[in-house]
Amino acid sequence: MDETRAQAYAARFDRVLAYIAANLDEELSVERLSRVAHFSCFHFHRQFADYIGVSVMRYILLLRLRRASYRLVFDRGARVIEIALEAGFENPESFSRAFRNTFGCTPSQFRRAPDWVEWQSRFRFRVPERRLILKVEIVEFAPVQVAALEHRGAVERVNDSVAKFIAWRRESGLSPKERSRTFGIAHDNPDTTEPERFRFDVCGEVSAEVPPNPQGVVTKQIPGGRCARVRHVGSHARIGESIYPLYREWLPGSGEELRDFPLYFHYLNLLPDTPDSELLTDIYLPLR
Repeated sequence: MDETRAQAYAARFDRVLAYIAANLDEELSVERLSRVAHFSCFHFHRQFADYIGVSVMRYILLLRLRRASYRLVFDRGARVIEIALEAGFENPESFSRAFRNTFGCTPSQFRRAPDWVEWQSRFRFRVPERRLILKVEIVEFAPVQVAALEHRGAVERVNDSVAKFIAWRRESGLSPKERSRTFGIAHDNPDTTEPERFRFDVCGEVSAEVPPNPQGVVTKQIPGGRCARVRHVGSHARIGESIYPLYREWLPGSGEELRDFPLYFHYLNLLPDTPDSELLTDIYLPLR
């Protein structure tokens, strides 16, 4: 298969994956998805499994369980039966059985003590990196004071720090997500940093110094200045598809020099309120 035909083939699967992500609440049959991809219904099941690494029905189940996992941990007010129905199960028993068979624990056990490293291992699909056309803007970013929880350790455990930060936000009321912006500061690249050395700050905008607290949240500043800004649409797990072209393709030809501050993110919407496919994240690359 030549490169042009391979790209066209990949684009058809990209359409299917995007369609699944945007329609998890719908009935997603093989017939329906094969029409989206313009593939033969007879061969689609095998083509999907060969390309992605799991069957299409397994892939859909995993995406629904992934969304349910976020609700369990980050939306403590949601009842398990409500989450089960949203995930497409008829009752909590069938939801619990599927969840336990997939992750080795019940939904309630996961809610109490999520093992994000083990959980993440269930989502290793053969999804090729998308070639995105970036729209890069040079902007002036105004300085902002933030409450920051410093995550140190494997990137798969960032969600533990996110849950701790959400608890601080809820208890303190100093940085409610409805009224203050949410940021992340990426001190290291998880692809090139040893897991135990990876650093990432989970941040929320505040108007005053953060008092001492049991979660270890501290006050920091994101400095103002010139930045290259790119908007990433979709899952946070695929944000590298917008970051790497920024460094590899845009920066060398831009004539710009980097400022001595890490790459950071402004999360315009958040899980679990927003589906993975509709997440919007502004990526800021500080410039001199």
